[in-house]
Amino acid sequence: MYDLIIVGAGPAGITAAVYSARKKMKTLVITKNIGGYASLSSTVENYIGYQFISGLELVKKFEEHLKSFDIEIKENTEVLCVRKLNNHLRVETDKGEYECLTAIVATGREPRILGVPGEIKFRNRGVTYCATCDAPLFAGKDVAVIGGGNSAMDAAIQLMSIANKIYLINIDDDLAGDEVMIEKIKKSDKVEILNNAKTKEISGNKFVNNIKIQVNKSAERILDVQGVFIEIGSMPVKGPGCGVNTNEKDEIIVNQRCETDIPGLFAAGDVTDVPEKQIIVAAGQGAIASLSAFKYISKNIFDA
Repeated sequence: MYDLIIVGAGPAGITAAVYSARKKMKTLVITKNIGGYASLSSTVENYIGYQFISGLELVKKFEEHLKSFDIEIKENTEVLCVRKLNNHLRVETDKGEYECLTAIVATGREPRILGVPGEIKFRNRGVTYCATCDAPLFAGKDVAVIGGGNSAMDAAIQLMSIANKIYLINIDDDLAGDEVMIEKIKKSDKVEILNNAKTKEISGNKFVNNIKIQVNKSAERILDVQGVFIEIGSMPVKGPGCGVNTNEKDEIIVNQRCETDIPGLFAAGDVTDVPEKQIIVAAGQGAIASLSAFKYISKNIFDA
């Protein structure tokens, strides 16, 4: 029986694990991978203590901190459900079941799907959701970046020094997000911004060779590109807390103590309804969730 099982090892899950270790709680971390969505950021300039660091570097430091403690970690494992029993929880995975007094769901987010013809067919054959991972594969090529927020602009900025031509396809009237990023985009002679543009289809043979768009509801236009970076945000990874309350966005509803509506089950980070999806916010929620789990055990278990 574990005191705490943490599902996910992004900033929220790792922080929760470090706090639980310092409280001497018997903890198990179950995750598909370490780092989560944070590792996809090319640069992080707003995490306190680091004026400039890549997402991969920051996640590496998180991992080093995590593994400095004697915490049991099961990687490459998918959690299917966290069930409430009488006075404890059962965590069901694709590799077995584990029981615990408390659990924290910190599964984070995953890229949002565009949902146009050709997207699935050409995934990993020109269609990608991670500029940080895949931008070097498109050196000297013409590419399209779909989206108009920070994630799309981050992708375009990365591609400026790699690709030949970048079409930034934005469904809205203008770009949205950090002004510093917008300024960089608009100054670049490599980037052509197409506002009020809707993606209709991605086409090719073995690999992507064009994308069909419609601008301002006028005639359709074909862009010859060899890569399509879909950067339209993210959605919460389906929370494995079976029966837990979620909002209309499928985010787990928590209070200021990161409690869900299921006693003993907590949630932290981007999978929750916290309004700001930031690494530092997720880490803070991870700390709160872990401390709340410790207090829950102290009040409901030790004093029972």
